[in-house]
Amino acid sequence: MDTPAKINEEYDIIIAGGGSAGCVVAGRLAAADPNLRILVLEAGPTTYNDPAHTLPSRLFTHFAPGSRTMSVHTSQPCAALGGRSTIMRCGQCLGGGGSINFMMYNRASASDYDDWETEYQNPGWGSYDLIPLLKKTETYQVTAGGPTHGANGPLKVSEGGLFTDLGQQFLDVSRSLDPDRALAPSDTDTNDLSTINVYARWPKCVHGLWGASYESINVANRWIDAETGNRSDVPHHMIYPLKETRPNLHILTGVHVQHVTFDSENCATGVAFIVNPLFHLDGPKETRTVRGTKLVVLSAGSFGTPGILERSGIGSKGVLERVGVEQCVELPGVGGNYQDHNNLFVPCFAADEAQAIDAISVMKERSTVFTTAEFAKTKKSLLAYNGVDAGIKWRPNPSELAELGPEFKEVWDSYFANAPDKPVLWIGIFSALIGHASLGPPRKYFTVAAFTIPRRTRTRAHHRWRDVSAPIDFVPGYLESMADVKPLMWGYKFVREIARRMPHFRGEPAAMHPAFNPSGTAAIVEHAEGPIAFDAAPIAYSEEDERALEAHTRAKMDSAFHALGTCAMKSREQGGVVDSRLNVYGVRRLKLADLSIAPGNVAANTYSTALVIGEKAAVIIAEELGIMGVV
Repeated sequence: MDTPAKINEEYDIIIAGGGSAGCVVAGRLAAADPNLRILVLEAGPTTYNDPAHTLPSRLFTHFAPGSRTMSVHTSQPCAALGGRSTIMRCGQCLGGGGSINFMMYNRASASDYDDWETEYQNPGWGSYDLIPLLKKTETYQVTAGGPTHGANGPLKVSEGGLFTDLGQQFLDVSRSLDPDRALAPSDTDTNDLSTINVYARWPKCVHGLWGASYESINVANRWIDAETGNRSDVPHHMIYPLKETRPNLHILTGVHVQHVTFDSENCATGVAFIVNPLFHLDGPKETRTVRGTKLVVLSAGSFGTPGILERSGIGSKGVLERVGVEQCVELPGVGGNYQDHNNLFVPCFAADEAQAIDAISVMKERSTVFTTAEFAKTKKSLLAYNGVDAGIKWRPNPSELAELGPEFKEVWDSYFANAPDKPVLWIGIFSALIGHASLGPPRKYFTVAAFTIPRRTRTRAHHRWRDVSAPIDFVPGYLESMADVKPLMWGYKFVREIARRMPHFRGEPAAMHPAFNPSGTAAIVEHAEGPIAFDAAPIAYSEEDERALEAHTRAKMDSAFHALGTCAMKSREQGGVVDSRLNVYGVRRLKLADLSIAPGNVAANTYSTALVIGEKAAVIIAEELGIMGVV
């Protein structure tokens, strides 16, 4: 990577933010035109061949205290969460979230993108136009020839290095408990942008770490290269390989972009940045300005991009006055429209013989050497594993819909009912302890979980000071409606029924579950010799138990770290910040290209959406600058 001293005074294109979308833009444009002078500025470190970024199992290191690959934002206290604050973690390294996330290959529904085009009036952003770009990014190694999957893209999608017995047990129990959702053929593709209510099924014979063989099992797909066993992220496939052949592509990591510079006619002329002292201890402390002669692109994420705009004088007058920044353009939508996914984890003790990723993080003495040797030989083992095996995009039947309450019924009628490809929950299993690491003893766990897609409006993420490292004014709006609470409560009950019937179930850590009546049927079973009888009656929750579950949901619900929408691609009258060509309203030669531009939520992990935004942005920029070869 480049150093501050090697950076030129002028480039054709400056990309502020080296996350997944920004790297796609830089990689596509540099590959198409070797003469194009491109500068990428990233706040975090490089990731080149770092095992923390290449080995799937090392993903948990990024969540450890003191991690330098994430930025952490703390919300204002939330009354709906019992007065507690919550946090949002964002990738802060070259590659952004795609270089530190769980590598889950979980794509949006076609109707999510169609909403972007029709409801928010963004021509060219519907599923018809975006599916070719989704295909362009990937090589789908699971099967060949699928109509929505790519065969020649830079990023690899596979079944990963291992399918665990915990994943198999989850699927076996789920199918039996929920037979109405178990009738699809074993080769059903649950990431075709339309299929829901199917427990993920892909046939394959997997010879795992313990020599187990499963015929025609169901496994989750991942952004992992089947040939190398490594994480498949943008920098290692679209940026680092270009450095030898594209000398005009400069990547500067460890710097904060302060603001965009403009001329007297509100035309973007460049950016000002300072070094991040975490990565440049002896670097210059003064602000440096670099010119962009053709275009400036902000791609700093759903928290970083609105901050750069506000420090540049673009945003709400009231917000900018409080920050002490002279206003350039009145755009009150900057920092608004924040959206996310909510999750609730249900941890369980696992049997000693379970194939859990805790074997690496907790039981290093007897596991690391074995898994390393297996990985070196076969590219399969826990080291090539992300902890996620299976799940379902869940949509309720009429009786289940009634259980979700009248508040949710209103949301259903307005948002879900006429979009049959939209799930209400993602339900799945993690072969590890997730979300509560400090509360449990060192042993093996599994965690079943429910994720929701809330619809909210009273949210914001504004910068409160001109200092790039200062805390932001973050109000997430989590669980302000029972329409968001009830699906999580339903999900807790459902996945708990699955977990207690899995053969490797050995109890429920009381500190990580609701304070149910200890003498009632919902009482926590902290220690178990094995699962309950499969035909045992479902747990009956009393009114007291329901109150305990709601209190637990509000106390333990967490962000899925899927922030989007804070600079939405909507009309200016609707509170939008960019148009469908990604131009910031009121200025020239300034575009946005990251998840902040999403006008509506997506019913899936957001990585695929970040990639397709990057691909679309590269096409738009190439068209406008006359660059051939980006299609």
